[in-house]
Amino acid sequence: MSTISPEGRSASYRGQHVVVVGAGVVGLGVAAEAHRRGHRVTVVEQAAGVVGSSVQNFGHVCVTAQAGQARAYALAARERWLALGAAAGFRVARTGTHVVARTAAEMRLLAELAEQRGDDEVRLLDAGDVRAVLPVRPDAVVGGAFLPLDLQVDPRSAAPALAAWLEAHGVRFLWRTAARAVSTGRVETTRGTLTADLVVVATHHDLDRLLPDVAAHAGLRRCRLHMLRVRPGSRIPLTTPLLTGWSTVRYAALAACPSAADVAAELAAADPDGAAWDVNLMTTPQEDGTLILGDTHVRDVDAPVFQDEAGYDVLLRLGTDLLGRDDLRVVERWQGTYATAPDREVLLAEPEPGVHVATLTTGIGMTTGLGLAVEVLDRAGLDHVEPDRAEPAPGA
Repeated sequence: MSTISPEGRSASYRGQHVVVVGAGVVGLGVAAEAHRRGHRVTVVEQAAGVVGSSVQNFGHVCVTAQAGQARAYALAARERWLALGAAAGFRVARTGTHVVARTAAEMRLLAELAEQRGDDEVRLLDAGDVRAVLPVRPDAVVGGAFLPLDLQVDPRSAAPALAAWLEAHGVRFLWRTAARAVSTGRVETTRGTLTADLVVVATHHDLDRLLPDVAAHAGLRRCRLHMLRVRPGSRIPLTTPLLTGWSTVRYAALAACPSAADVAAELAAADPDGAAWDVNLMTTPQEDGTLILGDTHVRDVDAPVFQDEAGYDVLLRLGTDLLGRDDLRVVERWQGTYATAPDREVLLAEPEPGVHVATLTTGIGMTTGLGLAVEVLDRAGLDHVEPDRAEPAPGA
């Protein structure tokens, strides 16, 4: 097999060659951070652009609802989103997030989180406050909360814009190029072999295609989602992502609160279909006046493309009830897919010396991926060097 030439490398370059497999948000984060540290970077991506989980989502950077190591990743990612968005010219909005509580148990749960995190992260709202700021059905509101740290990006354009900017600033992308095998110092691709000082595999749920033993050991599967974009008959004045009780029992910081079990039981009793579809009822407003509405969760080894319409029916019914609107017209529907594994939120591994795996195993890639990228390079011991180039490093 031929060896891919080290295009763009100067003879006096002092950095290492980092090869990243996968151009999702984690892979792009690794590329940005490695380049910022002064190293030469090549990204290998089997698609012609960023088309996977990193564009199939809500565009919600959900910082406050995370716990443990994921919270540390989220806080780091928040700063990277702001820096990279400013440098690359894509919108990163400091919108915060609203959570609506529709039962006393849901309100208790939010109060428990507020007690842990304080006013800087969780601001409790009474029913009147919620009705004043959120376009939700007013007769089904007990209270709510505002989470000011959260961000929002355009899910369709943010990651592609970051990739384009990295490419313009010296990161080499091999699009439509599949990685066939990785080993210490080598990445075999469908276009030839790359030599590397460090390999980072960030192929998300497709990890089992490249490193099946690593994926099997972690119990990695695919989680597929029903997702909708809807256009209301008249514009809904929603300016932040909106979470509900269905969301509170999913995210780690909230799910660990004492009242989470009561909320989960309430939801299952009130709406068995929503529980059966493992719904996270949430919505994010888009600049064109549409709303992204989702989502359901079905886990299996593969992700068949055939979607049961019942899942969409549940989401539309719940969304109509939440917003008090019966004029939500579906303009797009799609199947989102992300990696999942039992009892973990992240998979970090080094199957061979110098080959590092970095995969989120729950649906928090946009929230934590850029922070995870920093962690994997720290684990690999990739230090800062002075690059021999005139252009500024991404996110510097």
